[in-house]
Amino acid sequence: MVMNVPPITPIISTLSQTTQPPNSRTMSINTQSSQSSLLACSPAAAAAAPSLLQQVGMAGSAAVITVSFVHPVDVVKTRIQVSPEYAALGMGGTVKKVVGSEGVLAMWKGVNAAWLREASYTSLRLGLYEPCKIAFGCTTPENTTFVKKFLAGSAAGALGSIAGNPFDVLKTKMMTAEGKTTPSIVGTAKDLFAHQGIGGFYRGIDSNVMRAMVLNGTKMACYDQTKGYVVQYTGLAKSSLITQFISAVAAGFFMTCTVSPFDMVRTRLMNQPADAKIYNNAVDCFVKICKNEGPLTLWRGFMPIWSRFAPTTTIQLVIFEQLRGLMGMKSM
Repeated sequence: MVMNVPPITPIISTLSQTTQPPNSRTMSINTQSSQSSLLACSPAAAAAAPSLLQQVGMAGSAAVITVSFVHPVDVVKTRIQVSPEYAALGMGGTVKKVVGSEGVLAMWKGVNAAWLREASYTSLRLGLYEPCKIAFGCTTPENTTFVKKFLAGSAAGALGSIAGNPFDVLKTKMMTAEGKTTPSIVGTAKDLFAHQGIGGFYRGIDSNVMRAMVLNGTKMACYDQTKGYVVQYTGLAKSSLITQFISAVAAGFFMTCTVSPFDMVRTRLMNQPADAKIYNNAVDCFVKICKNEGPLTLWRGFMPIWSRFAPTTTIQLVIFEQLRGLMGMKSM
C-alpha cells in the first residue's frame, strides 16, 4: 500500500511564516521609513553645497561691508607711506591735518574704487581658498599641513590680485590726492589712460601679486592654523565667534609683519606721477628705498597697517564665516 506524503517544502515555508514574530514585517517597514526620513531631513539632502560662484559672492559681500568702515585707516596708512611729512606727523597728526585741510569726507577718498577692488580682489582670494586647499591635496586633517595652507592662500591671493590691480591703482591715486575736491574714479581713470595707456592700470602688478601671495598665504594659513590650536586647547567649536575672533586677530598681526615691505613697494610704484617713472619695477623700488632711505623704511607705517589689518581681517573673516553658515557650509 502506497501512502501519499505531501511535499515537505511548502510545510516548512508555512511553519516559518507562522513562527515569524507578528510585528517583524511592520518593524522592517518602519525602519526603512525612518531611514528615508532622516536622509530627507539631512542638510546635505535639504540643500546642495554652495557653488564656487556663491562662495566668491559671500567673500565679496563680506569684503565690501568691511572696507566701508576701515577705509579711513587705509587713507592714513597710504599718506604716511608716500610722504615723509605725513610719516613725521604719525597717525594722529595725519588724521588732524587731512580732516583740517580737506574735510572729514577726505578720509573716504577713493572708497568707490576700494569697493570695486574688494568685489574683485578679495572675493577671489577668500572665495578660492577652500578650492585651492583641495587642489593642493588638503583632503584630510592628516595631510593638511601649514605649508599647504600657505600655498593655497598664496595661489588664491595671486589670482585675486591680477583681477583687482586696476582698481588698486585707482584707489591709491585717489587716496593720495590732496585738496578739498574729491577726485572721481572716472576722471582718475581717464587721466591715467591718457598718459600711460592700459598698462597704467597694471602698474606695480609684480609687487602687488607678490604682496597678495604673502598677505593671503599668511592670513589664511595663520587663521586656519590658529583656529585648530584654539579648538584644541579651549574646547571651543570652530564656528564659535570667540574662536573666529582670536584667530583673525592673530592672523592680522602676522600679516602685518610679513606684508609691510611689499605694501610699501607696491604703494610707491602705484603712486608714481602719471607722466613720470621713478622706479622701473618692484626690485628696483626695493633697492632704491633701502639705499636712499634705509631698510627700516620698508616697515614705515607699521602701526597704521596693523590698525587696518586687525579690524579688517577680524570683521571680514567673521562675516565670511557667518555667511558660510547661513549657506549651509561648515566653518573653515
